[in-house]
Amino acid sequence: MPVLVEKPLARTVAEADALVAAAAKAGVVLAVGHTERFNPAVAAARPMLTDPRFIEGHRLGTFPERSLDIDVVFDLMIHDLDVLLSLVRSDVESIEAVGVPVLTSKVDIANARLRFANGCIANLTASRISRDRVRKIRFFQPASYLTIDYATQKVELWRLTKGDGPLDSARGRPMPSIAGGEVAVVNEEPLARELADFADAVVSKRAPAVTGADGRRALALAQQITDRMSAANHESTKPRKHETTKQDEVL
Repeated sequence: MPVLVEKPLARTVAEADALVAAAAKAGVVLAVGHTERFNPAVAAARPMLTDPRFIEGHRLGTFPERSLDIDVVFDLMIHDLDVLLSLVRSDVESIEAVGVPVLTSKVDIANARLRFANGCIANLTASRISRDRVRKIRFFQPASYLTIDYATQKVELWRLTKGDGPLDSARGRPMPSIAGGEVAVVNEEPLARELADFADAVVSKRAPAVTGADGRRALALAQQITDRMSAANHESTKPRKHETTKQDEVL
């Protein structure tokens, strides 16, 4: 039967591969609940993101009473990973990541810096130990800047315009200026849109907006990030080679 699976798609990439293969063999719809993909703010921003070069995202929340058995990367950051993969459309070439277990035995706050093959850099922070709830992501590209507030479903776009600023006396022509503001967004409940897409995909026998393959990619990237965190933590706990100092020589 058709299935809509809450994110992450599975516990491991191998399990995700098995689910995707089983759905393909049975010829049924397999959709993954990456709800932010259905956020109207993301839909409104998508056509304006032509060549993002630097992306910065913050997904912060107060300490929850659920999902404490998994790292914050799989609980919160994975939302932004899915959105990034759908917008940047380029392979991730390198990852730097750090994560800290603060209130639980799992990683409660994490930061990942991703470098894509097309040169785009993304810096993401996810935390479940913040005092405030923040769900924002910013995109910087040549001659424009765009910000998305997932929570309020607001989008702002600012562009560099030529010849609208004060006169540049040295060059004898008007200086560039920045113009823009809030973009029109029709507010809707992302979960309702997600369910409607799933139902239509089943009835129309088409692929859902977020496929099993999409969920598998987000899960694989999340796993790579946590692997980098583990490697970084392992390196930091290695005993360092003692360096002789003048004080040591005196002692």
